[in-house]
Amino acid sequence: MSAPIQTAVVTGASRGFGRALAAALVAAGTHVVGIARGEQGLLAVRDELGENFTPVAADATDETLAQTVIREHRPGLLVLNAGATPLLAPVHEQTWDTFSRNWHADTRHVFAWTKAALLEPLAPGSAVVSMSSGAVLGGSPLSGGYASAKAAIRYLRGYAADESERAGLGIRFVTLLPQMTPNTGIGSAAVAGYAARQGVDEATFVEGRQPILTPDQVAKAVVELASDPDSAAEYQGSGAGLRPIG
Repeated sequence: MSAPIQTAVVTGASRGFGRALAAALVAAGTHVVGIARGEQGLLAVRDELGENFTPVAADATDETLAQTVIREHRPGLLVLNAGATPLLAPVHEQTWDTFSRNWHADTRHVFAWTKAALLEPLAPGSAVVSMSSGAVLGGSPLSGGYASAKAAIRYLRGYAADESERAGLGIRFVTLLPQMTPNTGIGSAAVAGYAARQGVDEATFVEGRQPILTPDQVAKAVVELASDPDSAAEYQGSGAGLRPIG
């Protein structure tokens, strides 16, 4: 096991997986810099978690922000979790703007922080955990370009890991592919959409996907992976736990 993480950055920290991640890291003794667009949501997280949570209300896709936060806080862990809610509609009812929404949010912010992690760089032994999606493996016909945007995050992890090794930086890059879950805002919208597409109610749809993944499971897994220098590069996440890919 590696040394305890003193400081972590979590994007999309005001809700869902991000909020659970921030709570788990603070509970483990880590100072968390939480980033999200909504200031009120972040302040609510700070009220809950206390002084070991520093809220930063900002656009996580901003490359200058990524460089500045890394330079000022010197985190040992980046958890790149921020993302947009896709428009739930079949492809012929999408516009290019809605179809590409997750490329401009999810993928772009992982690109910005991955680039900054390599250029600053993060200290040897640091870890970058990027949230992709199980949709990469099965597609997401009601979510526009969501699955392809999340697939690009997988490629970014591989590219970054290669550059870290080539430069001798000693930075680990890990990607998680969590399954659809009704326990987050984005996931609950997806569950409603796909249940309707199948002509079943939401409870029936969810029952067919048991066991259901929870934000606390994701948070616990990330804390463990961040402290494990021998972790795999990619994991698929479900209510049954993490499974290495490849």
